[in-house]
Amino acid sequence: MTPDAYTHGHHESVLRSHEWRTADNSAAYLLPHLHSGCTVLDVGAGPGTITADLAERVAPGRVVGLDAAAEIVTKAEGLRAQRGLLNLSFEVGDAYALAAADDSVDVVHAHQVLQHLTRPVDALREFRRVVSPEGVVAVRDVDYEGVIWYPRVPALDLWLDVYLRVHRGTSGDPAAGRHLKAWARAAGFTDVTATASLWLFESDEDREWWGSLWAERALSSSFAANALSLGVTDRSGLARIAEGWRTWAASPDGWLLMPHGEVIARG
Repeated sequence: MTPDAYTHGHHESVLRSHEWRTADNSAAYLLPHLHSGCTVLDVGAGPGTITADLAERVAPGRVVGLDAAAEIVTKAEGLRAQRGLLNLSFEVGDAYALAAADDSVDVVHAHQVLQHLTRPVDALREFRRVVSPEGVVAVRDVDYEGVIWYPRVPALDLWLDVYLRVHRGTSGDPAAGRHLKAWARAAGFTDVTATASLWLFESDEDREWWGSLWAERALSSSFAANALSLGVTDRSGLARIAEGWRTWAASPDGWLLMPHGEVIARG
C-alpha cells in the first residue's frame, strides 16, 4: 500500500488482533453512510474482516480492499472465498497512488492506516481524488497517547513510553486520532464531521486475549525488533513489558481503554 514501514509487522499476534476487528466494533461511525449498491475502497484492509463486513452491507455494490503486503492480500482472499462474497476483491495497492479513477468511488475507508503514514495529508488528498462528489471518506485511528488502564502496572508505563518512541521512530504518529480533523481540512475537504469512539478491554476473556497477544508482540513481533534496532530498550526491557501485560491480564480489576478519532469527510 505504501513504502512507509509498518511498526507492528505481520506476526501472528498482530494478525490475531486485526482479525478481531469488525464493521460493528471498528467502523460503526461509517455504517449510516452505507447503502446497497454503493462502491467502497478499503485502504489498508489487512486480513479483510472489516472489508468483508462492508461488502455484505453494500451488496451488490463493488468493494475492493487494498493492502501493501502481498501475503496479507492472499490471506484476505481466503476469507473472501470462505464467506462467498462475489462483490469483494483484494489487491496490493499504494495509499499515495490509488489505481481508481477520479470521482469513481462512493466510499473510501481507512482504519488504523493514517497513523502509520509519514504523509497522511497526501494520502487523504489521494482519497479525495477518487471519491465521488456525493461520496465520503471515512478514517479512524487510535490515539495511543490517550490510552488508560488499571491497575497501574509500572511495566505498562514502560510499554507506552517504548511504544510511542518505536512508532515515531519507524513511521507515522501514534497519536493520529486527535489529528484526523486537522489532516482532513489540510487535505482540502470542506465538510468534515469528527467523532470519537473507544475499545474497552475488561472482561476476563478480553484481558487474557489482549494481554497475551501484547506479551507475544513485546518479544516476537516487528515492534520488538524495531525497539531493539532503534535502541529504545533492550531484551530485558521487552521481557519486563511482556510480564507486565501478563500481570495486567491476570488482575480481575483489569481495565484498558483505547480512544479513537474518526472523521467523515466530504467536498
